[in-house]
Order: sequence, then C-alpha cells, then structure tokens
Amino acid sequence: MNRIQLFQRCAGVTFLCSMWLSSAGAEEVSIQASFKPDSANPQRNKFINDTPSSGYCGLYPQQCADNEMFSLQVPIRFDSIAPILANHPSVRQGAMFKVPAQWRDLTVVHETTGEPETVRVRIAGIGSRYVTEDVIGLVGGGDDYRLAHNQLWGISWVNAPPPCLYSGVGFFSSTHYRFFWKTPTEGICEKQAKFNVPWLRYDYLDFAYELITPNPLGMSSGKYLGNLTYTLGPGADFDMGDIMQPSSSTLGLSFTLDVQHTLKVDVPPGGNRVELVPQGGWQSWLSQGRKPTRLFRDQTFNISASSRFKMQMECQYRQDGQTCSLYEPPSGHFVPLNVSVSLPHGLVDADGRAVDHRPLRLDGSGTELFQPGFYVDRKPGTLHFEIPASEVAEMIKPGQQRQYSGSVTVIWDSEV
Repeated sequence: MNRIQLFQRCAGVTFLCSMWLSSAGAEEVSIQASFKPDSANPQRNKFINDTPSSGYCGLYPQQCADNEMFSLQVPIRFDSIAPILANHPSVRQGAMFKVPAQWRDLTVVHETTGEPETVRVRIAGIGSRYVTEDVIGLVGGGDDYRLAHNQLWGISWVNAPPPCLYSGVGFFSSTHYRFFWKTPTEGICEKQAKFNVPWLRYDYLDFAYELITPNPLGMSSGKYLGNLTYTLGPGADFDMGDIMQPSSSTLGLSFTLDVQHTLKVDVPPGGNRVELVPQGGWQSWLSQGRKPTRLFRDQTFNISASSRFKMQMECQYRQDGQTCSLYEPPSGHFVPLNVSVSLPHGLVDADGRAVDHRPLRLDGSGTELFQPGFYVDRKPGTLHFEIPASEVAEMIKPGQQRQYSGSVTVIWDSEV
C-alpha cells in the first residue's frame, strides 16, 4: 500500500483604493485594481480597476466602459495671471490644453520580493469648468447665455478643437461652462478668445486615463507598488499655456497592485491511499497463473490554478537521491517507486510544453515551474505511481506473502 499526503500552498495579487492625498504644491491619487480568478470567466486574465471614477466617467459610465477608460476629478485649479486679449496671436496667451496622451511606463515592485512589473498609462481626456465674468457683458449684450459663450470664443466649448475630440459634455450658466474633451493623440487643443476676457479660472482638473496592466498569471502573490508623477504648468506635462497657472505643480498617481491567486488541489475521497495492482487486476494471476510484469496506479486529482507553482516530493523511504521506495519489513527488501504527474490543458512548464508523465524527483528538477496560460478551474490531473518492471519479479514469488508500503508526500507550492 502506498499513502499519498497532499499539501498545497496558496497564493494571492490586487490594484488598491482611491483617496486624496494632498500637500503643498502637489496632488496625489491612489489607483486600485485587482485580479481574482473567476470560474465563470476563466479566459479573462486581466486586472479590474476598482478605483471609483469621478468627474466625466462618474457621470457617463457607459461612455468610458465601452473604451476601458477611467476618470478622476482632482482639486487642482488654474487661474489666469493676466487678461486674455481678443484675437491673441499666440496660443499660449489664451485657453490651451496639452496633456500627456502618449503611453508612459512605470515600474511597480513587489513589496516583499522586489520583483518588478510594468504598468502603462496614458491621459485619454481632459475637462473642467471654466469660470469668468458674466459672458453677456463680455460680448456686449444680449439675453442668450449659450450664444454669448459661443460668441466669446467663436464656437461652443462642447466642440473640441483638434486634435482633441468631442465627448458630448457641455453645461453652462451666465458665468461658467463645463466641458470635457477626449485626447486620442498628444497636441495642443486651443480656443481663441474673440473678446477680451479680464480673468479666467478652471475650477478643477478632470482627467481620463487608460491602463495597460501586466499579465497577472505571471506575477507572484502579494502587493506591487509604484508611482508616476506628472508635472503641471507652462511647458510641463499638463500645459495650459502661459496665462493659466496651476494651484499644484505635480500630480502623482500612486498604484497598488494586489493579486489574489488561486492554487487548490482536491483529491477524491480515499485517494490518499493508493494500491498498486497489475494491468487488469490480480485476478489474471490468481486464475491463470500469469505473473504480473507491471504494478501501477493512476490517481486523479482536480486542480484550480491561476498562478505559477512548482511540485516537490518527499518520501518515507528512499534508496537514492531522486526517487521514493517501498519497503517490506520481514524481508528487509526495498523497491523503487517511480512517481510522475500529468497536468490538464492550460498548465505548461517553463518552456511552454504540456506536462505529461513528468517525473517527480526529490531534488525538484523538471518540476521547478508550471504556469497557467489561462485560469484553470477544477480540471483533472493525474499522479502516476509505478514499480519498475525489473523489480516486479523479485516482489512476487509463489508461496511468499509480501506487503510493501511507504509514504509519499506530493507538494504543490505557489512560492516559486
């Protein structure tokens, strides 16, 4: 008889919560996302951004969900330091917007192991609420606020100047206009004043962002931390021209990636006691006198895995440095026991090869790394146990009753 002890070690990875952290001259937001394998959707191997959207995506979630875009509204204000003159020749002397719309990389590092991963971020939209004096007075009269806003700038602020794109947002009163523009590419989006604007203010910064996150299936359990800092002001990452000055000089995005992996192995009831038998069972030998040439047993198990793992083996008895043995006490006879594993589709080795009858060795060689191509949810694998054919003849002798036994511990370990 051979007893199998199955041990498993689980693992865990998530992106954290959103909160305001402010200090003089700086604003920082924390962005949270998470990965947890979903048995209902095992092919989806992506982080979920759990950071609640505010601003544009908070008001129009469907517009953002369709494009996997998120937004945050931060209390960064821009104030004019001089009047904006009518028909100003330089875009930098009026209302202009240039944001970091190109992809940027930041490194997030596992807080325990120091393993690095890369997150990519780009700013996908910009908006605010501009405030000024009563626009009817600025354009010289009338009673239509919508028309007055349009006359002041030559065109409605709901219409984004290229290369910015229309987003459908435009709310106004006599003194303010709320807008939001999408930024598919990097460039200056500007509005030229057609009348003198004595002062102008943007009440807040509403920005949309897109993320490209690493493959969570290749990451270790635990938290990954990283930061990306944007500058604000003339010539900076967020550049609103020379007239509009920000209340904060930097905007920091603080990331926490928290992955919650699954590694679970289930053995059917009674599967921890394995009896090695000949092909077709013992009846052929007992009834027909055919001496067995092979003693083996295949023991199935169910595995759920979203993370890397390795397999190891420990033995009660051993005769060499690589395999376990079974022992027959009266005779003092040991026989080697070969143990191997076959894993279900979706789990491969470090070279991307399928795992079929892969030998388990005491030094762990050959089973140092298995990894999922997608979340494997409760799929069957097999442990194979077999006595080498060359040893079977010595074990089975007419007139002699022998019983060999030993304990083997198979370990699925997520700490790779």
